[in-house]
Amino acid sequence: MTTSSSKQEAPYELIYWYVIPGRGEHIRLCFAEAGVSYSDTAFTEGGMGVVTAHISDTNTGDALNPPPLAPPILKHGDLVISQTPNILQYLGPKLGLAANGGEDIFRINALALTALDGLSNEVHNCHHPIAINLYYEDQKEECLRRVKDWIKNRLPKYLGYFERVLSGGASGDGPWLYGGVLTWADLVLFQTLDGATYFFPKALAAAKNSGKYDRLFRHYEAVKARPRIAEYLASERRQKYSNDGVYRYYEELDVVPEE
Repeated sequence: MTTSSSKQEAPYELIYWYVIPGRGEHIRLCFAEAGVSYSDTAFTEGGMGVVTAHISDTNTGDALNPPPLAPPILKHGDLVISQTPNILQYLGPKLGLAANGGEDIFRINALALTALDGLSNEVHNCHHPIAINLYYEDQKEECLRRVKDWIKNRLPKYLGYFERVLSGGASGDGPWLYGGVLTWADLVLFQTLDGATYFFPKALAAAKNSGKYDRLFRHYEAVKARPRIAEYLASERRQKYSNDGVYRYYEELDVVPEE
């Protein structure tokens, strides 16, 4: 069993698909901001074999770790965990992205979960509204109906929520969501807003130009301008969006909210 001291020295291993940024991108952004090195199966030879071995029907885990259902997966010493929010809550305090720690961790996690719910999970359902196993082409009519409703009713709900958070006392001084310092929730919000902007450029441009969410879009630019984040975004490690991931682009779904 790995001791506490040896775990601190153990390398971080991110186990995730190649080609798509997907949910693994939230974890990469945390490592980038913290300046902490890690391995990533998306960029290592044989990496996909590692992914498939972990999620194989024949994997029953080990004496400490149950088998993960799907990536992203994080290995740190003898710890193997999955689920994006779970990984982020584990890494946040270790990477200096958890404000003052303690109960702050749960407040930060709530903000991150809200961004993932509304601007990732709900967005994913815009291109798979009927069934995950059906191709987009098999549910195009339903997708358009879903998108029109989402950008009219759900998108402003989430944008408005984070605008309120940024105007509240708990956000502290500066552009961040909580405690006046950048946390993992800020990185999650940045990534989900960036992906939603790729998926729905017209709707997000209309939201930005409305003037209703000025704090939120300043927040986005503030994260993007962080030196390590800017360096990461400009590197080859930042994978491009594609129509295989959470955030996709279909011209017929690039619509503005109906009056």
